[in-house]
Amino acid sequence: MDSIRKYAVQLFILFISLIASPNWAISALPEMHGFFEFDYGVKASDDNTKRDDFNLFEQRLQLKSSYFFKGDHYLSEKGASVNFKGDFTMDEYFSGKTEFDLRGLNLSLTPYDFMDMKLGRQVLTWGTGDYLFVNDLFPKDYISFFSGRNDEYLKKPSDALKLSLYPTWGNVDFIVSTFEQNTQAKGDRLSFFDQFQGGIAGINSDRDLLEPALKLSNNEYYLRYYRSLGSNELAFYYFRGFDKNAISTKNEAARELFYRRLDVYGWSVRGPFANGIGNIEFGYYNSREDANGSDRLIANSMVKILSGYEKDLGHDLKVGFQYLYEQRLNYNNYSKNLLPTDFVFDEFRHLLTQRITKLYKNQTVTVSLFNFYSPSDKDGYIRPSVSYDATDQWKLSLGANIPWGEDDITEFGQMKKNKNVYVRARYSF
Repeated sequence: MDSIRKYAVQLFILFISLIASPNWAISALPEMHGFFEFDYGVKASDDNTKRDDFNLFEQRLQLKSSYFFKGDHYLSEKGASVNFKGDFTMDEYFSGKTEFDLRGLNLSLTPYDFMDMKLGRQVLTWGTGDYLFVNDLFPKDYISFFSGRNDEYLKKPSDALKLSLYPTWGNVDFIVSTFEQNTQAKGDRLSFFDQFQGGIAGINSDRDLLEPALKLSNNEYYLRYYRSLGSNELAFYYFRGFDKNAISTKNEAARELFYRRLDVYGWSVRGPFANGIGNIEFGYYNSREDANGSDRLIANSMVKILSGYEKDLGHDLKVGFQYLYEQRLNYNNYSKNLLPTDFVFDEFRHLLTQRITKLYKNQTVTVSLFNFYSPSDKDGYIRPSVSYDATDQWKLSLGANIPWGEDDITEFGQMKKNKNVYVRARYSF
């Protein structure tokens, strides 16, 4: 939060100084766009969270705008702009609590013909997956995902500097950012598996998640090189930073979890395949604080391989399929150091997904079904939805979140008590 305020103050001062300067011409204040939205999600199962009847009930106002510099000066010559996006929410789940979520506040420009730069708060993403992330190590909001907010809110903003370079031999993105963790269930709105409680927990969870200190040595670094090869796009990735989930234990007695240091090396290919679009993506996760996997309290290194295929079948019908393979490395070292009371994670995980999307009524009605299924974990997650563009301004949505699973410890099994049916109404302006 301190870093957000820092960027907000710096860019605000910059913006005010520019519009106040008599030497820089400003034709008009920037236009403001956005939307009003009402969300409500009724619970379809019982758990031990703050409320029994709903887990989503909020009103939201999003405002966004961009200011493009004009006049005879450096920022105008370099096509600079200040970009803002922010959400004001009233959360009835927490008795009408009001919040402001700064989703974007950055300065972007083209300092050289071969370089674009963006500095400030921004949403970042890359990779080839659909709801599955191998080399996309940017922060996510899984409370929004499982409660029924718009997909836009799955991806959290970062405080970052992004440089995009365009040499003749390809394209390079370099990003340096402060640490921002994934937003995960913590028991107040959504229940989850708490290893210290020994099962699915709600408001009774009392874990302590230890974030890395805000200092230069804890900055995170992302690098991507990508280029086209014929009709295909090839990319290589590197990440150095921290796990975005606190899945490693610092102190069992104090119930402290922490975000392990992590290096990720990967690549991806995406292009035409079998009259559709295919992709494959690989990632090697190096657990820097447990290189040989012998520390039972720190998550092991692992490999992830994702393959996918999507096809437009015509008549406004599209289908997509994915397969994700995960393997924990040095598993023998991990398993032989476990205590009898430890929960045991499998060496291999297999996950299948399927998406079907059909448009009706001149493409104003969208019917979608996304399904996760893991034959190894024996769990899954079903996400049906219907949306209707009633006018150019009004959009109505109805959907459901249906996670399930045999075991409480698996990714979707731990969320099985968070089933809901939600409605959203949005007015854009």
